Formats: sequence, structure tokens, C-alpha cells
Amino acid sequence: QVRVVESGGGLVQPGGSLRLSCTASGTIFSIGDMAWYRQVPGKQRELVARIDSGGSTEYADSVKDRFIISRDNAKNSVYLQMNSLKPEDTAVYWCNVDVAPYSDLTTYYYWGRGTQVSVSS
Repeated sequence: QVRVVESGGGLVQPGGSLRLSCTASGTIFSIGDMAWYRQVPGKQRELVARIDSGGSTEYADSVKDRFIISRDNAKNSVYLQMNSLKPEDTAVYWCNVDVAPYSDLTTYYYWGRGTQVSVSS
């Protein structure tokens, strides 16, 4: 079994910064892609940023040049540094991790429970 836990959400003023953290634990042989998604009530969940096992990254156009995704493979963790936050960044942020629990390398996607980020003055 794999558990994914996010932390670091909260309330911040426009222009401020927050850093989200996500750690996977449990039966883990290897981890592939790690990603952050977000969802606003009434809208579909959208990809914010993704980082693969080699460190290559991709970002939604709306967060490019403001957000930075990184990972620490030794800690099975992924981070999202969010700068210059805007009210439209307000959402629940979800961590998604592609995990191979065993050496056969069959992978499964696991989700955390989400963390609320609110940007408001």
C-alpha cells in the first residue's frame, strides 16, 4: 500500500508565496512522474506541473515563470514553490505520484487528499 500526503497549503495575500510538499510512503520500489494538479469547485482538475524521474519538468501556461516544481528522490518527495500568487490560483492542490511498488515495475497512480490554497487580500 502507498500513502501520499500533501502539506503547506494556506491563506496568502496576492503577490505572496507558498511552498507545497508531498511525500509518498509505504511499499515503493521506484517512482516515476510526480505532479501537482489543482481543482476549483465546478471545474475540472487541471495539471499544474509535472516532473519526471530524470528531473524534466512541464508547467501549465498559467503558472510558468511563477511556480517551480522539484523533487527529492531520496525522500520520495515532490515540492511546488509558488511565487507571485494570484487570486485565480485559489484551489485545492492535489499531489499525484506514479509508483512501482515492486520490482516488476508495474506502476500505479496514487493521489493525496489535497491541500487548500487561498489567495486573497
